[in-house]
Amino acid sequence: MGEDSDEQVIVIKKYANRRLYNTEKSCYVTLDHLAQMVREGTDFVVRDAKSGEDITRSVLTQIIFEQESKGQNLLPVNFLRQLIGMYGDTLEGLVPGYLEQSMRAFSQNHDKMQEQIASAISANPMMSGFESMTKSNMEWMQNAISMFSPFVQNTPKPEADPQDPEAESEFDSLKAQLAAMQEQLSKLMKG
Repeated sequence: MGEDSDEQVIVIKKYANRRLYNTEKSCYVTLDHLAQMVREGTDFVVRDAKSGEDITRSVLTQIIFEQESKGQNLLPVNFLRQLIGMYGDTLEGLVPGYLEQSMRAFSQNHDKMQEQIASAISANPMMSGFESMTKSNMEWMQNAISMFSPFVQNTPKPEADPQDPEAESEFDSLKAQLAAMQEQLSKLMKG
């Protein structure tokens, strides 16, 4: 990272007592906060508070170590051994670029796979039928509840007068509520 790129990234200062300070938000943060920033795509650089040295690499490595020690084993032992074996190798200079390209390709494939799964679910006729099935199940449940509820009379409701604006307004309100429920259901199915 050059001098120009430091203006676009958040500077985190690490003090001798190992505390991390977010200069943008003027507050202390933890390694978990920094891990969340990485997941969110927030770019930051970690500098030693006294010397100003860029220590981002060692802090990111520390985050990985903490995640691995919490039981979130993302890095296989054989991979770690191979990586350690690359230190001092004649091809050592090629490894960072290769790993970066590999992770970028993996990330792009991951995003494409998620898009394909979402489109497959939305294109599936079973899923589109799910919405109508849900509506009929909701109607059935409402009818069942009204039959067994001691607070609701089982007498049929009088039909609304088509000239009655109050009944029309209530009908429009019910339609709007149903549309909102359908939209929420669609969002849940996509998510």
